[in-house]
Amino acid sequence: MESVLFSSLLLVAAYPRSGSLQHEWMQSPPMPSRASMPFLVRLSPEVEAVPPGGSVWLNCSHSCPLPVRSSLRTQLRQGKTLNGSGWVSYQLLDVRAWNSKVRCVVTCAGETREATARITAYKRPRSVIMEPPVLVGHKYTLRCYVIHVFPVGFLVVSLRKGGQVVYFESLERFTGSDLANVTLTYVIRAGPNDLWQPLTCHARLNLDGLVVRSSSAPVMFTMIALNPASKALASASIVALVGILLAVGAVYVRKYQAVQTQL
Repeated sequence: MESVLFSSLLLVAAYPRSGSLQHEWMQSPPMPSRASMPFLVRLSPEVEAVPPGGSVWLNCSHSCPLPVRSSLRTQLRQGKTLNGSGWVSYQLLDVRAWNSKVRCVVTCAGETREATARITAYKRPRSVIMEPPVLVGHKYTLRCYVIHVFPVGFLVVSLRKGGQVVYFESLERFTGSDLANVTLTYVIRAGPNDLWQPLTCHARLNLDGLVVRSSSAPVMFTMIALNPASKALASASIVALVGILLAVGAVYVRKYQAVQTQL
C-alpha cells in the first residue's frame, strides 16, 4: 500500500500541470479493509431450562476473521471458560433465579455486537396428592399437597369436583428461591348429588409463556353429611318404608294361612 501511494505521489510531482492524472488518482476506489467486513455473533442454546441450583454451559461463537474481545455479561455466577477458534464456552453455576438474561458481547476491529440467551430455573412438582375428604360436622375438609415445586410464586393450585373448579389459589406472594412443599386446605359442603363425584387437585406453573401442569389421582365422596332436616326426613322415610314392608309381609302371611286352612 505504501509503495502504490508513493508512486502516485511521484507521478503528481513529476507532472504538476496534468490535472487528468491527479483527478484519476483521487477518484480511484479505496482498497477493501478486513475491519469493515460484517460478522455475526451467536449464543447457544438461546433458551435453556435447568433445575434450581443446577449449572449450564453456553457457547458464544462469532464469524470475525480477526482477533476479538469476548465477554459474558450476566448476574449469574460464572465458572470455567473454554476457548477455541471462533468460539468461547462459559459455565454458569448454581442457577436459582427462575428467569435470567445472558449477553455475549464480541468486539471485532472496533465494532461491537452481542447475542442473548435466556436461562430459566424451575422444578415440576415431584407429586400432587389429594387426600380423601374428611367429614367434620356437616362439612368436608379437602387437603392437597404439592411436593417439591419451584418457583412457588408462579404456582396456581386448584380443586375440582367432577371436572368443575370449586376453589383455586395463586401463590404469587411467595418469593423464596428454594424448592418448597405447598399444602392447600379447603372446606366444602356436599349433598346427595355429590356422592361418588371425583375430586382432583391441579398444580399449574405459569412461567412467562411456559405452562407446566401436574394433577393428582382422583378421590371420591363416599358418604354424604346430612343436616338435621335431611336426617329427620331420612328417618321418616326409613320408618315409612319399614311400615310398608311390614304391612305387605302381613298380607302375604294371612294369604298363606288362608291357603293352608283350605287345604
